[in-house]
Amino acid sequence: MSSSSATDHPLTIRDLNVAYRRKVVLWDATADFPAGQLVAIVGPNGAGKSTLLKAAMDLIPSVSGSVTFWGKSYQQMRHRVAYVPQRETVDWDFPVNAREVVAMGLYRKVGWFRPVRKAQRDLAQQALDRVGLSDFGDRQISQLSGGQQQRVFLARALVQHADLYLMDEPFASVDAATEQAIVQVLHDLKDQGKSVVCVHHDLETIRDFFDYAVLLNMRVVTQGDIETVMTRENLAIAYGGKHHLLDRVAREIREEELKR
Repeated sequence: MSSSSATDHPLTIRDLNVAYRRKVVLWDATADFPAGQLVAIVGPNGAGKSTLLKAAMDLIPSVSGSVTFWGKSYQQMRHRVAYVPQRETVDWDFPVNAREVVAMGLYRKVGWFRPVRKAQRDLAQQALDRVGLSDFGDRQISQLSGGQQQRVFLARALVQHADLYLMDEPFASVDAATEQAIVQVLHDLKDQGKSVVCVHHDLETIRDFFDYAVLLNMRVVTQGDIETVMTRENLAIAYGGKHHLLDRVAREIREEELKR
């Protein structure tokens, strides 16, 4: 784990525990997410990857532990954070067009229940241009393909001009054009000095898309640059089944008890 101060990291998680109906989903998860890099959260299904992001943003409650953004609470720093949820969690039948969805990302600055003016609509259109949807601003979101819908939500995050972007499986079930558009946006954000954290499931593309990885299976197995993390040994621990990880946890607990 990095020895630098928590204020150096856009996101710092310490001993985070989350449970759903008494079922443990995250157990003592601890990680530092470095600034200015493209970071992937990787692990098997049910490892708690999406839960980690949601708990960090107070979208779901945690049992214990701490989360800070640049050393402060999410509520204090939320204006510097943008979130792209999983596409499956969104009601795409809601009667709005693509430009209106993107403009929703400006509501913190514009104010709720206040009309979106031409300047905000122009910003929304510019964000759609960045994700390759220049001609889709007036299209109802229900009429868009899955990949186009994903790009609309990416544009909604971009229009916020955040410093940290949290994305929950942005590459899931997207077409090649959308994948290419997302990769380009990620690299543009990095070039601007922004930080990006993505839940990612495809081990074959992680080396192509990201600089840094947090390998998770209930607990953080390891973290670091891609080549350091994505080794056969580390993947065996994370993907070999939760019993493998729990055996390791139990061994660590016994070792700590012997030291006392």
